[in-house]
Formats: sequence, C-alpha cells, structure tokens
Amino acid sequence: MSGDSIEEENPQESSWREMAVARSLDPARARAEQRLQRFLDAAMELMAASPGREFTVQEVVERSGQSLRSFYQYFAGKHELLLALFEESVRSSTAQVLAHIDGVDDPLERLRGFTSEYYRICRPSRGTGRGTERGGAGRGVGGSADGAANAASAMADFAQQLLTRHPAEAARAFAPLVSTYESLLDAAADAGAIRDGLDHRRITGVVLQAVMFNSFADTISGSSVEPAEPSAEGLWELLTSGLAAAPATKPSATKSAARRGTPRRPS
Repeated sequence: MSGDSIEEENPQESSWREMAVARSLDPARARAEQRLQRFLDAAMELMAASPGREFTVQEVVERSGQSLRSFYQYFAGKHELLLALFEESVRSSTAQVLAHIDGVDDPLERLRGFTSEYYRICRPSRGTGRGTERGGAGRGVGGSADGAANAASAMADFAQQLLTRHPAEAARAFAPLVSTYESLLDAAADAGAIRDGLDHRRITGVVLQAVMFNSFADTISGSSVEPAEPSAEGLWELLTSGLAAAPATKPSATKSAARRGTPRRPS
C-alpha cells in the first residue's frame, strides 16, 4: 500500500487494528494480519506474566520474534498498541454478550440479558478487586486464571486513562458496545417496552459506565464484593424501576374498618 492510502483512512471510522494493517507495505494483507497479531499476543502475554509492571516496546518485539522496524510499521508507539488491544477486547465482549442473548425474542429481555452478562464479564475477580475482564480483556491469556486477571487489570487501568485523557479514542474503542446497546434500546422502545422520549445514546453511556466500573460502587459504599448474578439483578431493578416506591393504593372503607375491628358506618 502507498502512503496515500494511509492518509485516506478516516480515524473516526477505522479501528487501530485496521489502521495498523494499512500501514504495512506488504501487499499480502493476511501476512500483515498475522504479524500484527503476534505483537498483540506478545503484549498480552507480558501483561499476564508481570502484574503491575510496565513493559517496553523492545520487550514486545523480542517476545514476538519480530523486528523493531516491523513494529513501527504497525504502531506509532506503545499507546497505539494498547489501544489496539483494548479495541480487540471490546469487540470480543460485544460478540460474547450477543451470543448470550441469541435466541431471545422479547426486546426487554434482550436488554436485560445484555446488561447482566456484560456486568458478569466486568465483575471484579476475587482477591484482586479489579475487573476480571474489563471490556473482555484477558480471556484465556497466560494459560491461567491469574494470567487473565493480570492482563485484565492492566487493561482496566488503560481504559480509565483512555476515558480521561483521550476521550475521542475512547469513544471509537467503545463504539461496538455503544451501537449494540443503543439498537437494543431502540427495539425495546419500538415494542413499547420502555417509555418514549428517552435519549438512547446518553442512556447507553450511563448504563455501560455503571456496568464497567461497578467495582467502584463496592469500594465507595464499603460493601463486600457480591456474586455477579444478584448484583446484576439489583442494577437491572434500579434501571427499570428507579428509586421511588410504588404508589400506595388507598384502602377501601370496608377493608379499613375490618382491620380496626369496627363496623362500617352506614352511608
């Protein structure tokens, strides 16, 4: 590919993986994809093996068995590498949650299933207090549950940095989740399952934020980490019912009199 073709890439529409492959001068896209994946796998393995330790580009290059020159054909630096990893994790989580609700026809139940399954994915792992797979990162990495948790912890840190320091990149990375959940809200509204006049895009952001960073709720409130299922149901109840109590039904005169044990006055 020529340099002109790279400039034509729209950063708002292309993921970093697509842009990285487009940087390759190799006309065989399949081989470019394989080389790119080796860099991604190497970085994930390093995160899984060394929790809390920053890895270097040189370490990624050496672990992948490729050259530094090849690395910079795909990525401008470590930030772009982490961004590509995070985008992969978000796409993986979206696919997992869609598979979970496959076959569910009721629009509201599809929303509920999506919310609860994604909540389970993002739930902190025991003993770490960090997300097991924030956005799906770390699944099957390192050959052990500890390796997956270590990689996920690093991805969780990166997600928070991305949201605060690089909001445009964060929006692009979360696009698969956002568009999917928004479409589920649209379908539920069309079916009359949720009320009209809601800003589905903004609600999507609020819900996904609550789900992805649910571990902070336990920290802030001083609560112990609960199993994912009841916690997810509690969040769903809050989303669908709010905080207000159901309006009390005024008892009839007959029922009130019966409770007091006094005869009802004749009208």
